[in-house]
Amino acid sequence: MNELILHHYPQSPFAEKARLMLGLKGLSWHSVLIPPVMPKPDLIALTGGYRRTPVLQIGGDIYCDTALIAHRLEREKAVPALFPEGQEAIAAALAQFGDQLLFQHSIAINFQPHALQARFSGMPEEVVKGFLRDRQALFANGTASRPEPEVALAQWPVLMQRLETQLDRNGEYLLGDEPSIADLAWYHPLWFMAANAAVSVLLEDYPAIRAWMARINDFGAGASVRMEPEEAIRIAREATPEALPEQGFVSSAGLRLGDPVAVCAVDYGCDPVNGSLVHEEQDEIVIARDDPRAGRVHVHFPRVGYRVDVLKS
Repeated sequence: MNELILHHYPQSPFAEKARLMLGLKGLSWHSVLIPPVMPKPDLIALTGGYRRTPVLQIGGDIYCDTALIAHRLEREKAVPALFPEGQEAIAAALAQFGDQLLFQHSIAINFQPHALQARFSGMPEEVVKGFLRDRQALFANGTASRPEPEVALAQWPVLMQRLETQLDRNGEYLLGDEPSIADLAWYHPLWFMAANAAVSVLLEDYPAIRAWMARINDFGAGASVRMEPEEAIRIAREATPEALPEQGFVSSAGLRLGDPVAVCAVDYGCDPVNGSLVHEEQDEIVIARDDPRAGRVHVHFPRVGYRVDVLKS
């Protein structure tokens, strides 16, 4: 049985979302720490260019984006369900709202000069400048829209009061009495706020939100064991990617199996990953690629938020 390997770093909001998925489901996993900024040579050996955090590895299969990682973990362990039966659409829609609008508001507020100073207190100036250069490159050429800090600050109380009211009236979680992917997607931008003393005050006036955050924090991160990047790459090199379904190939663009393609995110972190198309279905795109270090791997992407382009020979 191939084990779960999460490539992440501690301060990443989306990595926290993934760690909480693992904790909620009570899963064991291996932790590979990656740099928060480029270059990331060990991660790129597995993904082929995708640089966002986190990435889930299972043998020779590489899963990009927490939206897809969530569905892969549902296959790993069905309960507790991240997408509760009968509420799949609302859970996914709420998660998308948290991952996009709420996250971008949190980033805008955290990237104010005084908030950055607090977050990077004691670090060399060149480290801070390097981080900002990296994030500028990360968000270049994509469709992601981050509000100006003053706009985000004006809208933040509106978003928080809506959440406060919802939690006060409708149970302990966003969909009622049981947690779902929606809770984790709304939690991680607030977790990022709470971790910065310069802006955490913006959560103080919401007791229901603070209690909800405490409940989610109690999920923990499952049981993890540290793994070195070289070991993860060795595992990928010696593994055979999981067999793909023989049925269900439903290319929306008339692509054929084996076509050379490039897959990239459309919002941010738009670095293309080149490979040959080996599977495409309603909500997933899989390409095969060969790497000198990692060997033959299958890289998996969600369909929503990504584009596929045919490479011309």
